[in-house]
Order: sequence, then structure tokens, then C-alpha cells
Amino acid sequence: METSKNKKLLQDKKIAIIGGGPGGLTLARLLQLKGVNVKVYERDINKDARVQGANVDLHFDSGLKVIEAAGLMESFKANYMKGADKFRMIDKDGNICSDEHNQGTDIDFGNENFRPEIDRGVLRSVLIDSLLPDTVIWNSQLVSMDQVNDGWELTFKNGTRTVADIVIGADGYRSKIRPYVTDIKELYSGATFIQGEIEYPEKDCPEMYELVNKANLIAMSVGKTIAVQPSGDGSRLTFYTASMYPENWIKNSGIDFNSNEEVYAYLVKFYEGWNPIFFTLFKACTSFVPRPINYFPLDQNWNTKPNITLIGDAAHLMPPSGEGVNTAMVDALDLSECLTSEAFNDIQTAIETYEKGMWTRAVVLGKEAMEGIKDFASPTEESVNKFVQQFNQI
Repeated sequence: METSKNKKLLQDKKIAIIGGGPGGLTLARLLQLKGVNVKVYERDINKDARVQGANVDLHFDSGLKVIEAAGLMESFKANYMKGADKFRMIDKDGNICSDEHNQGTDIDFGNENFRPEIDRGVLRSVLIDSLLPDTVIWNSQLVSMDQVNDGWELTFKNGTRTVADIVIGADGYRSKIRPYVTDIKELYSGATFIQGEIEYPEKDCPEMYELVNKANLIAMSVGKTIAVQPSGDGSRLTFYTASMYPENWIKNSGIDFNSNEEVYAYLVKFYEGWNPIFFTLFKACTSFVPRPINYFPLDQNWNTKPNITLIGDAAHLMPPSGEGVNTAMVDALDLSECLTSEAFNDIQTAIETYEKGMWTRAVVLGKEAMEGIKDFASPTEESVNKFVQQFNQI
């Protein structure tokens, strides 16, 4: 692994990254390329402890740019899901409104409109495999941190402790690190998703499996949406039912979300009038998870700390818009460049420069996400038509 001389600020420093998602692992890779001593502390027991969710698409000027900077483009190309960036849009009756499979578009790497998809678990493996041995410390769920001299002592649920000179929170919007940086809390967007996982869709809901066709499917009607994504190998499906709900609806709904039968009954009633093919999707589901869509205020900022900061959702949670992983990876690139730049005389100034750029970027993307979430989760007839037109123009 190559090293760089541009690490004066981090000479003899130990960096602890909390969270082994795409952002944290990308940051570790970029720092190790520059010879920095870094460890990633991840709560999972190992990399196969849980399903990582559906696929993600990386963008030309963000995720793919970072993959290139990390020296992982060839590995990415060997593992991405060819053709999975296609979209198919249908209406509530199951009629196809727009189908990129039939549009004959063959854009590829190097085209700014190409957004290749990769399974989250596969992306995680690509990043882990690029790191030095034992960089990721598994089974390390952070419990608390205490300042010790100019650094931090970290205590984990498994009883272990470690010390670090710099701590970076890459552990999502429920971040254990964020309260040490800011007391700004998340807000509710008005939208709630119910996420479902189907382990054997080819057997349990074959019509939906065929309709998805190993790509992305979106079904819309006034006031509600269903989106479906496959796993990297196409063997599993993840779906999201979306609409606008009052705050605390999950708690006040009376639905036991641990009961598949209760959630199924609710969804069948909620999607009454839709083609019964969608009900086979609900019936085949092995687990449901309700997800209120929250966000951090767009105007948030805090006083920069001398040895701690945040990246990704821990820093700037926003509604889903296709930018989450991409933005976390850009955060990782920017922070790694600031921390290893010879332009700064101290770590706090380097972090401050990173944070200012991060906030500026997050405001723009956050506004777009907030404007889009209502149209997606609870579309009007006009917005449904807009989505159809957008897909047909791609």
C-alpha cells in the first residue's frame, strides 16, 4: 500500500473511526493510502453478521470519483451489478408506465449519467478487502467516551477499551459520537416507510420477482408508493411502502410490527384497489421494519472540536434521494484530504475546513431531498406524471 509524506498533522496519531459502513471504510482506505494509523470499530460480530440492505448506485461526480481516488475502480467494475441501474415504473394496476429495459441505453463508465449499482454487502467487502489486516475491529459497539489528556478513551459493550487521538463518527444518524459534537436533534419529515425483506422471491412471489427483473421497480398512485430493489445476486428483494403519516404514527398505530400477519393485514387494507400482485409481495415478506424518515436541520452548524468530527448520516441525515452513500464517501474523501494536507498548521483547522465544505454540500442536497420526499412518498397525480416523464427522458 502506497504512503504519502503529506501526513504531518497525523504523525504518530491514532485515528478511531466508529462505524464500518461505506463512509467509515472509505475513510479508512483513503487514510491508509497516506500512511495514517487508523482503526475502524464496528458493532457487527463479523462482516456477514447481517444483511446489509439493498443495492446502492454510485454517481459520476461523487461515489465513483471517490472509488477512483481510493484505487478501487477495477475491483468495483468486477463486482457491480450490470444492468441493475435500470428502472421500471408501473401504476397501481400493474401496468408498465416506463421501462428503461426497453430503451436501449448502453451508457457506461465515464458517462456522467451512468449510475452503476452494487450490492451494499459487496461494496462493504470490496472496501474491507482493501484495508490492512485487522483494521476493522468487530464486535465493538461503543458505550461511552471520555476525554483523556488530548485524546479519547473509548469503552465498548464487550468490555474492551482503547484510546485514540482523533475520533470520527461514521455510525449513522443514531450516532453515539454525534452527542459529543453537537446537541442538535433530528426532525421528522412527515414521511414513513415500511421496509420488507423477502428471502426467496422467485419461489414465494414469482410474478413480482419477474416484474422486478433484477433492477429497480417503483409503483405509484396518489398518496402512496411502493419501491422494490433486488440484492446483488438478485436472489432477495427489499421493498419499501411509503406515504405521509403523522409524527409518532408507528407508536400510535396499534400495529405490532413484529407480527407479519398484522402488518400484512394493514398493508392490504392501505393498498386497497391496487393489483393483488402487490399483496403477494407483502405475503412473502419475512420481516417488516417501520422507518420514520427523519433529517437534521439544514441550517445546522456547531463549533468545531479539536479532535472529533462526523461524516455521512451522523453529520447530515436527510431523506432518501440516492445521495446518502455517495455523500458519505465524498465526506470521507474531503476529510482525508484536509487531515493529510500540509496547508494546515493544526488538526482543528483541518477539521473546520472539512466541516464548512460538508455543511455547504449538505444544504444543497438536503433541500433537494426534502423537496422530493413528499412527491415520492405521497405523490399527486401531477407528480406521478412527472416521475413518468423523468424516467422516459433518461
